[in-house]
Amino acid sequence: METVKRGKTVLGLEINLILFYVGAARACIVSVSQPQYLEVDHTQEAITIQCSYSQVGCPAEQPRSLWFRYGAHQPENLCLDGCTSDAGKFTVKEALTQNQVSLTVNRVTLNDSAIYICGIVLPFSKEPGAKRTGEGTMLVVREMKGLHSLLIAVLSLLSIYVTVVLGIFVVFSKSKSNSLRNKETEDSQKEKGNTYE
Repeated sequence: METVKRGKTVLGLEINLILFYVGAARACIVSVSQPQYLEVDHTQEAITIQCSYSQVGCPAEQPRSLWFRYGAHQPENLCLDGCTSDAGKFTVKEALTQNQVSLTVNRVTLNDSAIYICGIVLPFSKEPGAKRTGEGTMLVVREMKGLHSLLIAVLSLLSIYVTVVLGIFVVFSKSKSNSLRNKETEDSQKEKGNTYE
């Protein structure tokens, strides 16, 4: 967990440095908030991460949203092209009049577990406060627990069935071999009785 915090801090510094060079205005302060943790089942079709922001003392210009993902290997810029199509892996929706943006992860897989970071930039402002990122949302995609339990139950029942069938087979085999032995013993005794006459 300490490694994740350190990586998150380093990533935040890198992102803020990138955002610093994008541009902003005097005494402008943008703040960004997003949920810290989301856990979903891998069978979900899509998951949406909400990001809200506010701005104080900023010029009246259209902000730009940026999304980053910090996974197991390295940071990754998401949606540089805007991700407006629902056909792609990611979809960004912006409700700028309500100070809301969201990132939807489509076709969720276990590999989508990562820290997703929302960034808001006022592109024409040079003030450092005009560029901010949220603290990140840790998205955890888990395997479906119910299916796993169901599979274990079915396999247990199947093994019990196989054990019972094998037990019945062994009992019938022994009883058949005993009846054959008894018959052979009777036949051999009859033959002995016939030879003495």
